Amino acid sequence: MNAFKNHFSFEFLTGIRNRQSLLMNYLFPLGFYLVMGLVMTEIFPLYQEMLIPAMVTFAVLASTLLGIPDPLVSSREKGIFRNYKINGVPSLSILLVPALTTLVHLVIVMLTIAISAPLLFDALVPTNWINFVIVFFALAFACIGLSVLIGVISPSSRTTILWSQAIFLPSMLLGGLTIPHNMLPGIAQKFAQLLPSTHAMNAFNGLAMARVADFSPWGSVVVLVFGGLMAFGLALYLFSWDSHNSTRRGHPLLALLALVPYVVGIFLLK
Repeated sequence: MNAFKNHFSFEFLTGIRNRQSLLMNYLFPLGFYLVMGLVMTEIFPLYQEMLIPAMVTFAVLASTLLGIPDPLVSSREKGIFRNYKINGVPSLSILLVPALTTLVHLVIVMLTIAISAPLLFDALVPTNWINFVIVFFALAFACIGLSVLIGVISPSSRTTILWSQAIFLPSMLLGGLTIPHNMLPGIAQKFAQLLPSTHAMNAFNGLAMARVADFSPWGSVVVLVFGGLMAFGLALYLFSWDSHNSTRRGHPLLALLALVPYVVGIFLLK
């Protein structure tokens, strides 16, 4: 337990002291939030109604997809995981600690946005804070699971960028952060349901913001939770201690199974 606390404390402080971690956890999401609050609310006044959930969702995407995978790959390449294995540190702790520290950073950013947005940009305040928090944690869990999985299966830092951007960029365009889901073409709407951000915005709208959801909001929460469980479970199964070890318990393509809850959601959620 002491080893876990020390590891957690080290990772948390790294997220503040390390320039790259500080950028992804705080500067990038909060800077983007300020820009969107200043620009979008002037161009599109109705954006005030979706500013808080959209920017909270963006913060989760940035901190997890752009912040978690690369340090995992770098640690494996440098042999740090081998040292952990020699000293008896389980693989679960190696994946769980960065997940928990990122979650703590995200809670701080979420509170900052939720408190400041109504004061700075006259943003719509959630009408149900309990549901807002539930959706936030479901989204964070889903994105952390995907990010850890990307870090586990990626053979290099360059590959983490490709996999992360394959989720991050479509989320920005189709995930409901800038364009409402119901304004997308029919095919694009179905594709967008493969993204955690789409389910998060749908659940935020229907459960916390007193807006109309495009499909079952609680169904979106279930999809996010099962998506996170599937991704984290696959990350544990596919985890490798050493980048030079050619033997693995499964092929990296098994990671695509993490999309199963989202695919099922396309057919079941109405």
